[in-house]
Amino acid sequence: MAESAARRHRVVIVGAGFGGLFAARSLRRADVDITLINGTAYHLFQPLLYQVATGILSEGEIAPPIREILKRQDNVDVKLGWVTDVDVEARRVSVEAPGIDYTVDYDTLIVGAGASQSYFGNDQFADHAPGMKSIDDALELRARIFGAFELADLHTDPAERERWMTFVVVGAGPTGVEMAGQIAELAHRNLPGQYRHIDPRKARIILIDAVDAVLKTFGDRLSTRALRRLHLLGVEVELETKVVGVDATGIEVETPRGHERIGAMTKMWAAGVAAPPLARRLAEAAGAATDRAGRIRVEPDCTLPGHPEIFAVGDMMALDDLPGVAQVAIQSGRHAADQIKRRLAGRETGQRFTYFDKGSMATISRFSAVASIGKVHVSGFLGWLMWLVVHLLYLVGFKNRVTAVLHWFVSFLGRGRSERVATFQQAYARAAVRAYGDPFERRRVPAGADGGGE
Repeated sequence: MAESAARRHRVVIVGAGFGGLFAARSLRRADVDITLINGTAYHLFQPLLYQVATGILSEGEIAPPIREILKRQDNVDVKLGWVTDVDVEARRVSVEAPGIDYTVDYDTLIVGAGASQSYFGNDQFADHAPGMKSIDDALELRARIFGAFELADLHTDPAERERWMTFVVVGAGPTGVEMAGQIAELAHRNLPGQYRHIDPRKARIILIDAVDAVLKTFGDRLSTRALRRLHLLGVEVELETKVVGVDATGIEVETPRGHERIGAMTKMWAAGVAAPPLARRLAEAAGAATDRAGRIRVEPDCTLPGHPEIFAVGDMMALDDLPGVAQVAIQSGRHAADQIKRRLAGRETGQRFTYFDKGSMATISRFSAVASIGKVHVSGFLGWLMWLVVHLLYLVGFKNRVTAVLHWFVSFLGRGRSERVATFQQAYARAAVRAYGDPFERRRVPAGADGGGE
């Protein structure tokens, strides 16, 4: 009895993306013991994955180790693993890691396991069109992009060469626009003069989306400016175009002109997100409902109905049609931590989570971005400066900021790309896993990012 009375409140946080990490840091002075469980040993700054894929930044600059981030926080125990089940009656989570299974008991549970890529029921597309949710995705795409130019240089058949020099990006949201813009800059600015048998400037970069505008959530004015800038970069934008098939050598689409096939060896998928399997399991265990994307419908204070001890934050929660962006994750994670502190202090809890929209940003090319912050809508160089400041602010760790600035200097002021190393293993690991099987596939709970990396 004395041991039970002396035990501190146990908080288990699932996911070390923006939601989970900021919840843990908000509890650094609280009288609690925190167990932070994540499928990787690093926190992923997901908004900059496209810069890893296009050779601007290294993976280490956007994925600092969790233990290093929290090394001065004595009340946190970091554990590697994928939470596969939650026993809401026993207040216990089941976790699987390579070669070991374990359980962790909790008094309060914060679940922020992020989101995974959605192929809208066509998961087979992933074999040929990787998404942009993990370091593995970014490294695979980097190998495919730079490898495509190398192989195009080897081919003498014009049709084969054209397929290797055609890049298709599916999804005209921020990630898709940023990817298309950076591939265009590679082809037109960084790579010319480096190949004997091809002209990289003849590469085709095609951006596809089923909606009628790029960056549709940014409003008509910024959307139009982004579209104009993409055209100036040489990006072919195909709107109101639905992808109906993807294979090794091309992509099938339905356009206003009819059915078409685009021959392309390199495809990227930046359209759609879905909640990870853990969301469905937790919702079933707690008797909660989910939305069409699989997110858990939570109470206004981010708790599960009938379970005030369980919080779902970031991309895991469905509340007030909030978008799946980093700021929602950060603010909901902090809100959950504040509710815990109020509860332990004997104060009233249950306050509604109120989201403060700090705006949206997307880069299109060097020195060109769009930013929508309340009633302020800017584009061009000013938008790019705002993007630069905001992303430096949220990069975790001084070292990461310094090295990111150095690489941005090389890429944006010069013509180099500091991270062009690509290996066959990176390019073909996905195919190998499919062929030989992944011994841990059943254990995987996608570690996407509430806008970045849980």
